[in-house]
Amino acid sequence: MSYLLNVLCKLRFLLLLSSLAGAAQAHEVLPAIADMSAEQGEITIDMQLNLEAHLADIDLDQLFNTDDAENAREYDTLRAEAAVAIAARAGQILSEWNAAGLLSSGGNAVQLRLLSSQTEDIVETELPRLTTMRLAGTLPPGAQTVVVSWPKGSGALVLRQQGVEDPYTGFLENGASSPEIDLKGGGALTGWQTFKSFIPKGFDHIVPKGLDHVLFVLGLFFLSAGLRPLLWQISAFTLAHTVTLAFGALGWVVVPGSIVEPLIAASIVFVAVENIFASGLNPWRPVIVFVFGLLHGLGFASVFGDLGLPPGQFISALIGFNVGVEVGQLAVIAVAFVFVGWFARKSWYRRAISIPASVLIAGIAAYWVVERTIL
Repeated sequence: MSYLLNVLCKLRFLLLLSSLAGAAQAHEVLPAIADMSAEQGEITIDMQLNLEAHLADIDLDQLFNTDDAENAREYDTLRAEAAVAIAARAGQILSEWNAAGLLSSGGNAVQLRLLSSQTEDIVETELPRLTTMRLAGTLPPGAQTVVVSWPKGSGALVLRQQGVEDPYTGFLENGASSPEIDLKGGGALTGWQTFKSFIPKGFDHIVPKGLDHVLFVLGLFFLSAGLRPLLWQISAFTLAHTVTLAFGALGWVVVPGSIVEPLIAASIVFVAVENIFASGLNPWRPVIVFVFGLLHGLGFASVFGDLGLPPGQFISALIGFNVGVEVGQLAVIAVAFVFVGWFARKSWYRRAISIPASVLIAGIAAYWVVERTIL
């Protein structure tokens, strides 16, 4: 009976990790960013987004990378077009947004017009190229507030009010609408509101979007499922990534993603390979985990910076995001323990579960090292 449970648990984990492996091989879906300002009855929105994904009609609410879309081939075709050709089609998307009621004031739709659009040339093939659109609209007489309704299927939108005191900053997704935004300002989130709103964003970056961080945490788990060894490692990892997350978000430490991402993958390989050859927690393991945590913190920082930080609420947003990350990591460990942790004291656990899982993790991460460095 114990042997059967052993085999089932091993297969469950190997299949789970195998099915997730392809998710990190594709183009990441990034949020659109819109800066909104109003003056003398006119509203202007400067928006930066992956226009090709919208033109290809990809459901960005349901995907973490564009290669998983059913119409990924159409997206790749658009990626091959010249930047000026893509920019020229911005009006097509704006027409769809206007029809869906992107902007309204006092319950009345505000039609936006396209003032300019510019698409950047492709520099790195694995990164989306961004299009910058300038939109403008005439507000109804006496308008005091506006509402932005981001269309369902358009992914996430970071909305930032400009040119006023206490500006509104929001994160809209899954077809959400903003509250009524006072054109004179005063809609800034409080510290507590910011803290609460950034917790799910941090969690989301681990589960389900952070497969590389998930595999790193599982690598820590598979060396020893005991509580004390895990606490030593998770504490070191948490302290380290908190430091570089803050430094990276503040711009004090800037390391290109082309360097950070392969190193993050390499850290997963190291931890997984060590699991294969080490039977227990070495005294220097928390130190190594701390160093690797510094790398992962830089990866968190790039995502954190994309979320649109409310002015004056950096600390609240940072703490909330970090709490979400930690809850996500603990959730991963809890799931791992539910599936296989009960068998950690069995004589066959290391041979039948820990080592095979670590081999698979090392293989996935080694592929990422090559992909992120060469491909």
